[in-house]
Amino acid sequence: MGPDGGLEAMSLDLTAVEVRVVSSLLEKEVTTPDTYPLTLNSLVAACNQSTGRAPLLRLEHDQVEAAVHSLKERGLVRFVHPSHGGRSEKYRQVVPEALGLGAAERAVLCLLALRGPQTPGELKGRSDRLHAFAHLDDVQRALEALAERPEPLATRLPRRLGQKELRWAHLLCGEPHDVEEAARPVYPSSPSSSSRSDRRGDLEDRVTALEAAITEIRAELGLS
Repeated sequence: MGPDGGLEAMSLDLTAVEVRVVSSLLEKEVTTPDTYPLTLNSLVAACNQSTGRAPLLRLEHDQVEAAVHSLKERGLVRFVHPSHGGRSEKYRQVVPEALGLGAAERAVLCLLALRGPQTPGELKGRSDRLHAFAHLDDVQRALEALAERPEPLATRLPRRLGQKELRWAHLLCGEPHDVEEAARPVYPSSPSSSSRSDRRGDLEDRVTALEAAITEIRAELGLS
């Protein structure tokens, strides 16, 4: 155990599906707290979002269900059994407790797991809904804290051509597989397009939550 009770020396080596599942739970706990913990339907929808995800996935219910059971065995997810009158089991993540992560490290790891390798500047620009970083140095410190653990959770990637900032990647699946992309030039998006993407992500979160709630209500009423 680490000094704060986290399992700092635990080797994760998660699958890509497990990473998508647990990072989606990390995100939705903060962005849609009213519908958290998530049912299986909600979790599948969160994993398959078309915004804020790289790569895009189309996971089936059985894949997500298998992943949450595996994550439960690893101590990263817990099941919330239906309350009186309810029918749907729900899921919540316990990654910060299990790994001993602070709020800043949690947010950075979540973004890396959801979107793939990013620079500190990109992470700061995309973190508003998860954690308020006052300065870029705060993001850098969070990344370094993840990298300097006995069992590192993040690492720097080689510099891309035409890019000043180094990218970082998570290590939840072991060594990152896209290091060869470091040689490709980067064509950054404009601030306005990034802002539009964030607004679209907010709307998609709300639509996802509403669709899942409707599905669950229909199930409760026995409607097809």
